[in-house]
Amino acid sequence: MTPDIIFVIVVLSLGFIMFIFELFSIDVTAMILLTILFVLGYLTPQEALSGFSNPAVITIAFLFIISHALQKTQILEYLIVRVRRLADRSIILGRAVYLFTIGIASAVVNNTAIVAIFMPVSIRLSQKYKMSPSKMLIPLSYAAILGGTLTLVGTSTNLLVNSIYILEPGTKPMGMFEFTKYGMILMFIGLCYILFIAPMLLPSRTSTSSLTKSYHLGGYLTEMRVTEESPLNGATCMARGINKNYDVTVLDILRDGKMITNSIRLTRLREDDVLFVRGTLENFLRMKEVEKVTMLTDEKLTQEELEKEDNILVEAIVTDKAKVVGKSLMKSDFRRRFGLFILAIRREGTILREKIAHVALNAYDTLLVYGSDKKVEDLTKNGEFLVLGEVDAELKKQRLWWMTIVVIIGVISLAALGIMPIVKSAMLGVVMLLALGIISPQESYQSINWQVIILISALIPVGIVIQKTGTAEWIGSLIASLAQSAPKELQVKVLLGLIYLITVILTEVSSNAATAIIMTPIALAVTSQMGFDPRAFVFAVAFAASASFITPVGYQTNLMVYGPGGYKFSDYIRVGFPLALIFWITAIFVLPILWPVI
Repeated sequence: MTPDIIFVIVVLSLGFIMFIFELFSIDVTAMILLTILFVLGYLTPQEALSGFSNPAVITIAFLFIISHALQKTQILEYLIVRVRRLADRSIILGRAVYLFTIGIASAVVNNTAIVAIFMPVSIRLSQKYKMSPSKMLIPLSYAAILGGTLTLVGTSTNLLVNSIYILEPGTKPMGMFEFTKYGMILMFIGLCYILFIAPMLLPSRTSTSSLTKSYHLGGYLTEMRVTEESPLNGATCMARGINKNYDVTVLDILRDGKMITNSIRLTRLREDDVLFVRGTLENFLRMKEVEKVTMLTDEKLTQEELEKEDNILVEAIVTDKAKVVGKSLMKSDFRRRFGLFILAIRREGTILREKIAHVALNAYDTLLVYGSDKKVEDLTKNGEFLVLGEVDAELKKQRLWWMTIVVIIGVISLAALGIMPIVKSAMLGVVMLLALGIISPQESYQSINWQVIILISALIPVGIVIQKTGTAEWIGSLIASLAQSAPKELQVKVLLGLIYLITVILTEVSSNAATAIIMTPIALAVTSQMGFDPRAFVFAVAFAASASFITPVGYQTNLMVYGPGGYKFSDYIRVGFPLALIFWITAIFVLPILWPVI
């Protein structure tokens, strides 16, 4: 072991610690690693910047744009409505076709986008089946993950692994549908597990009947009446500092049988006005004593009582593109921007109800939103939030919507037939969409997940360092020595099992992109040392890096369903570990058959 290898391992370990504990965002962590290696001379300027011009990275950016164009057509929502009709005939058949549709869609569309589209439907289906959403949402995420492994473009991980693999002299690039022959096996096994075994392991934790019950709002919502002697009589909520002094939020004002929902803070109150308020019982009592208001009931307001006039109560997920990420509701001026109230925040199995105005929001937090249906509709169109509402049953045909379908088929076909590389066909597809006006330049820029692009671009040079310093060979020799200790006839299976297992462990606690970039050079090094054809082992890395089922942090789609499903961390372990174990065993025996190693 050389000093360079020791240093690289220390840096990589530091990186994994930062990824696991989220000391910084994943893109910032990746840039920190890149900067350390570049400044200390382990990378040339050309090598340090090579990730930003890597064909795989450019392709991923183009695919984000194409995926957005497909979302605009709403063709997937249209298909969903047709699929849902099967549920009337058979729950098992309906769920099977539904999950299979998700998997097939994920083979060509970004997995995160698929989950965003199908999540509201899954919640509505859970209501139809009279079950908790927690029975439907993890299966949704798993189906999207499984579908992403079906093609080269199904997930960025596959493209990354291929980009590293083809750097080896004499290697043949992974084919567009070369993943499919093993991916379909995993899809079949995974769907059977999701349909028949997972329901017994998944919790029934969230209520479908009432969001106020689901969020355990208890004494957090009630009604108060303004009395004649109240200081509020003739004053405004802002002037009396209701929110500032008592941490109580006035949601609506009922006056003479009519609901006031706009400019509540500036509305001059009158005697007998009824205030719909949010807060704690302690704060209610303080407000009652000082402001001399009457609490009309000791019971909490139900969802049905809240949804009067045109007001509704819905859940909304903060996307990773939202401007409010990293800011509190107060600092982002959420109330003024959107005209809506946030009653509670669900984050990683925990419900936040107190002082939520000062809580910095994270990507994929679930917000309990209250306000007019018009304002909620505007929030849906905003693009920063995923509102878990009703799905439109009609296909809203955009201009030349069918052309998007033609472009996607063309992009995949040109690459699959070997007519041109995927980066060329994807670029051609994007240019056609822009030229035809199907998407605007501004939309194309906004549709790209720049965090993912920066993450991958920064990590690719890290992979270069792993190779050129001999770190990959050193780690490979350790793995090879373990495999060689087994009987000769079992060495292939042992080696394959070790590489797959290490990749799965790393991807569960870290970024799947980081895992793929680190493990692919190691797989190539160890197979070279043992004289095996590396193809099966490289595919093992690709499939294992995407097979994140055991933790919510291992894959974005798992994190997206965390809040709406009301899950705990342990739920993912209980449901995901058996599936990961099955896939591990399957890989050991099936991959060498599909891609012979000797």
